[in-house]
Amino acid sequence: MKKLTTALLLTAALTWTTAASAHVTVWPKETTTGAYEKYTVRVPVEKDLNTTKVRVEFPTGVKVSTVQPMAGWDYAYETNPDGTNKAITWTATAGGLKKGEFAEFNFIGANPKEVGSGKLAWKAYQTYADNSVVEWTGEEGSKTPASVTTIKAASGTETGNHDDEKTTTPATPAADNSTQTSDTTSTTSNTVPYILSGAALLLALISLFRKRA
Repeated sequence: MKKLTTALLLTAALTWTTAASAHVTVWPKETTTGAYEKYTVRVPVEKDLNTTKVRVEFPTGVKVSTVQPMAGWDYAYETNPDGTNKAITWTATAGGLKKGEFAEFNFIGANPKEVGSGKLAWKAYQTYADNSVVEWTGEEGSKTPASVTTIKAASGTETGNHDDEKTTTPATPAADNSTQTSDTTSTTSNTVPYILSGAALLLALISLFRKRA
């Protein structure tokens, strides 16, 4: 009886692990406010059919405008009324992903400056060759959960905002003044021997003329 119970538990755990690994997920799982983060959408195939399309909605406050192109896939943005991007869809151009395969789609997102709820939920839609769609939009712990990234407040020493970097004026290096001083000192020191040599020559000539007189 114990052996049977153990076998059932192992089977259940293996089934749960397999199902969990088949989820569409977004990485990293933790980030900070104001950061320009590289996000990776990992898409495994859980059916016998090819995955031909993947759509991901961006969490509120995350601004995305840079995507890494991928061979065999086209991409297109969906926009909000204000012109910002609200979602991206990758569409296969060469057959898509087969069972047992996975792909990773990368893009860069500018994180919100406030923590908000502390979580960024990424709703994803995985389309198969028969046009069936698996919606990865559920709550954590559900059969089809949306991937979640925890967002924390950045420390005061972290700078991830490009706007701040653009408005920062670099200080004039102190080395410039020291170089100028060094050059002046060097010039002065190089001139002194010539002055002394000229004075010695003048004294020698005066002494010579006095002897002849």
